Amino acid sequence: MNKTTSGWINGFLGVLFFSGSLPATRLAVMDFDPLFLTVCRAAIAGLLAGGLLLIFRPQRPVRNEVLPLVLVALCVVVGFPLLTGVALQYVTSSHAIIYIGLLPLSTAIFGVLRGAERPKPIFWLLSALGSCLVAGFALANGATSSPLGDGLMLASIIVCGYGYAEGARLSRRLGGWQVISWALLISLPLMLVLSLYKMPQSWDSIQVSSYLSLAYVSLFSMLIGFVFWYRGLAQGGIAAVGQLQLLQPFFGLLLSALVLHESIGWPIFIVNIGVVMCVTFAKRFASK
Repeated sequence: MNKTTSGWINGFLGVLFFSGSLPATRLAVMDFDPLFLTVCRAAIAGLLAGGLLLIFRPQRPVRNEVLPLVLVALCVVVGFPLLTGVALQYVTSSHAIIYIGLLPLSTAIFGVLRGAERPKPIFWLLSALGSCLVAGFALANGATSSPLGDGLMLASIIVCGYGYAEGARLSRRLGGWQVISWALLISLPLMLVLSLYKMPQSWDSIQVSSYLSLAYVSLFSMLIGFVFWYRGLAQGGIAAVGQLQLLQPFFGLLLSALVLHESIGWPIFIVNIGVVMCVTFAKRFASK
């Protein structure tokens, strides 16, 4: 298997794991404060990541990689989970998932700025078209119903796009699981302190579904998903593999319907057919 194919497979697996993040977060914030959920998931994943680093003892980051790792931690360990967690108090999971379709464009832009990639002009056209399909669908289905929720989701997309591109750039030298592990370890002390500070006063009223959702976002969304995702971006190219995120709303909406019983209309499937076509053709014009 060549490197590019491996990159697309790893990227696709990462997208599958991430697809459950918003539905799980939506369930979790029904009982947990969004800030507690953010810091607790990072603390749990950080402890696991610290164990991995202790067992396998990979090469340590050099001095000029420390600041980028801190920025990755601020973006994907703290920023994106916190912004989406707060946003999900104002919008539904199926509504928020629509904005994930904007992530490929955000990731590609930062891939050019930070990863020195130069996709062809037609790639940008296809990427923008896919993003417009997603954003247009959101606007047509009440994206202005909660300006605060929608604004937070847009901010999370910008933050996450930068974190993906920066992490992928570091993964080319450090490796995929090492990057997210070091980022989690850097943030671990603060996350542990904040977890204890924001801990619920009573655990009696918290549902089992919230505990399971916390476990999912801690293990799969915060750690395992990034192992595959960063590896895929590093192998197949940030801009190219990043287009797979256009498929995430489709998987996420299906999960929202199955787990949260949120209604999704047939137009979303038409939109996603157009999105899949954009991903397919954009792949041909995204050079590493």
